[in-house]
Amino acid sequence: MADLSKQSDTPAASGPDLEKIPVEQVLATLTVKPEQGLSASEAQQRVARYGPNAIIVKEKTLGEQLLGYFTGSMAYVIEAAALVSALLGHWDDFVIIGSLLLFNAALEFWQDRKASSALAALKAGLAPEATVLRDGQWSTVQASTLVPGDIVKIRLGVIVPADLRLIGGEFASIDQAALTGESLPARKKVGDEAYAGSVVKQGEMEAVVIATGSNTFFGRTAKLVSGAGSVSHAQKAMFQISNFLIVIAVCLTLILVAVKVYHDIVIAKDWNLSDALNILQFVLVLMVASIPVAMPAVFSITMALGALALSKQQAIVSKLSAIEEMAGVDILCSDKTGTLTKNQLSLSEPMLFAATDPQDCILAAALASKLEDKDAIDTAVITALKDQSVLKSWTLTKFVAFDPVTKRTQATVTDASGKSFMVAKGAPQAIVDLAQAPAEIAQKVKDAVDKLAAQGARALGVARSADGGTSWSFLGILPMFDPPRDDSKETIDKAAEKGVRVMMITGDDTAIAIETARQLGMGTHIIAAADAFPKDMDPDNVPPAIIDAIERADGFARVFPEHKYAIVKALQSRGHLVAMTGDGVNDAPALKQADCGTAVSGATDAARGAAALILTAPGLSVINGAIDEARRIFGRINSYLIYRIALTIDIMFVVVLSSIFLGFSPLTAIMIVVMSLLDDLPMMTIAYDNTPVSPQPVRWDLPRIFGLATVLGVFSVAESFGLLLFGIKALSLPELQAYFGLATHAQLQTMMFVQLVGGGQVLLFITRTEGWFFKPPFPAAPLFWAIVATQVVAAVMCGFGWLVPAIPWKLIGWVWVYLIAWLFILGGIRLIYDRFASYRTARHQKHAALVNQSLQPHVPASLANT
Repeated sequence: MADLSKQSDTPAASGPDLEKIPVEQVLATLTVKPEQGLSASEAQQRVARYGPNAIIVKEKTLGEQLLGYFTGSMAYVIEAAALVSALLGHWDDFVIIGSLLLFNAALEFWQDRKASSALAALKAGLAPEATVLRDGQWSTVQASTLVPGDIVKIRLGVIVPADLRLIGGEFASIDQAALTGESLPARKKVGDEAYAGSVVKQGEMEAVVIATGSNTFFGRTAKLVSGAGSVSHAQKAMFQISNFLIVIAVCLTLILVAVKVYHDIVIAKDWNLSDALNILQFVLVLMVASIPVAMPAVFSITMALGALALSKQQAIVSKLSAIEEMAGVDILCSDKTGTLTKNQLSLSEPMLFAATDPQDCILAAALASKLEDKDAIDTAVITALKDQSVLKSWTLTKFVAFDPVTKRTQATVTDASGKSFMVAKGAPQAIVDLAQAPAEIAQKVKDAVDKLAAQGARALGVARSADGGTSWSFLGILPMFDPPRDDSKETIDKAAEKGVRVMMITGDDTAIAIETARQLGMGTHIIAAADAFPKDMDPDNVPPAIIDAIERADGFARVFPEHKYAIVKALQSRGHLVAMTGDGVNDAPALKQADCGTAVSGATDAARGAAALILTAPGLSVINGAIDEARRIFGRINSYLIYRIALTIDIMFVVVLSSIFLGFSPLTAIMIVVMSLLDDLPMMTIAYDNTPVSPQPVRWDLPRIFGLATVLGVFSVAESFGLLLFGIKALSLPELQAYFGLATHAQLQTMMFVQLVGGGQVLLFITRTEGWFFKPPFPAAPLFWAIVATQVVAAVMCGFGWLVPAIPWKLIGWVWVYLIAWLFILGGIRLIYDRFASYRTARHQKHAALVNQSLQPHVPASLANT
């Protein structure tokens, strides 16, 4: 995704902080009169100065995008192979290689289109229109034309069009959860700030614009999304392995060419253009067979089928690399509200003061509520009534909505007999002041509120007046919780068993986060991000001391978008693979930066667009299924890579070394082309293979992959050379010729074709499991029968002489006896190598433990760091 275009600085860039200074000073700084607004001409000048109130993206042209899909070392080699195949008239090769190249390009194009949807969703979130005061007249304009200093009006249902300071009106209730993570709408009064992209739930107020476009809180989030993103570890591994194989192939073919040219020019002194073309043809075909042109397709198909499996578990994959990344995730940063909790306030047992019945206290609070306002607190209070029909016994004669100044709602109700009384609910201290409660009651209320806060609960005070408001009775306190989801604790426990640590990240208060963590059995070392992170800290360059604190923490509270992004990036800098869950605009930068960003059920479009994995079922329970499936897919790809490296070593060294030292080419050009097809096409079915689930996060261990593949490759070369030397010896012994039916060098080439095709594919039985190949998990039916079908085709070709010289069926049978014997030999070599590698790993761990051992073993652990 391209970077956002730069806008001019906000008016506060070289002056006072417009978010903090008094409103009168804000108006003076912006040189605007609240009763007149800006003039049309001044507004145009400011648009030219500050830029439009929009998120502007510099996008690549379609041509630039398409060109990018055909560049890179792997793409260049595939393109060269396709071009040479066309020049030599090998149209079958050309079609197959070209199709693979186009398939990979189409897949990358689709991925990029999905990734760009994050910023598109952010742009769509900006209000399309705004009510603005200009030249003393209110009018409706495009929100993109707003500038700092504009006087605007916001009301119920309106999306806040820019960052504002409220300058007039009684109050507004604004839902900014998608921006800040707060679970309840924020109550705003004159002087407060309203953020672009938030939604007005109640009230109507006037405000002055203090920031627009990319300079808003919303816009800064979009900038983070644009700059966020990490390269897939699978891509890195694939590039390194591809380059490794390309280097081997190029080096060996250069050696082969040098020897051929030296022989023809220096020794035989018989060199012509025909010889050069023949050498070029053979070398390029050999390159086609050796370079893993099908590797990207195998990756893509394996992950695509994994994505299909995840979709059945209600997890939609929007970025295929997320599947492989999820396999190695060791830290899961989870949003709290709506993910670990139900995002539904519920009342626990009321703490009674003047009231004698808990339901009486709840009823008074319910009479001071309006269900139709869909306020979270009002809904929770009314829902807590055991018999909600009792509300019909009273008639609401007057209702005073929540006022941020008085911090309460108030209602006057009348019963069937005409008797009326007043009820109020709100902040406990505000209700205590209203009731003019005695000092000892006020202290008890304060203690109760402090206790509830320490438990992560909100408190709501309730009062009633029977004499028209002359005197009030403090009825009690209603504790309110956002309870954990029923499946959250089980999900966290299972994740821990898989070696994944869950960290809570929330915009709520620290006490609430700690109590939620306690109920879920998580660690309770929760850091208030707003206090831990310096305000001017660069989220891309977090200081080491803060990174240390992040690694030690169990979670974070009071976080903002840049905090979430910084947390993810800091953990990645220490080598962690991080999954991040979220649902709001404020989560989008961290979701895109994370190795596996996961949008939970009900997420905003911006969060879904930035995420690589989208959960359609509530909660996190599907995460564990996604981890298991990801680790299976990782195992399949890992086994394929070991197989492909070993096979390339086998083919290249056998062909090149036999040509150099034996003066005999074991394969013809057509054999190499057919072998390339037979080796690669069936491997697509590895996506269906039965693979065990690793109990711990799995990472790309390239030294181990290269080491094991090289060992298997070297012994495969020994296997092939053993059969080749036997064949050469048999050609000189009439009795062996008669028994096996091996009479010519052309038939010897066919025998080697059977061995390389069969030996290469049965090698996969060795690489797909860490134990003996004849023990579970057994190969999946599609993979097993694809290999069987391939070998049948190869045997029929050789038996009937299709495209290759025919050899007796008896000889084909003996080649397979030889292959099966080597299958057990290679299986034993694999076990020995794994045991040796495990021993070295254990020895290194033992040495590390010795080095890290305390030199004061008798000092208690609790005092070791004091």
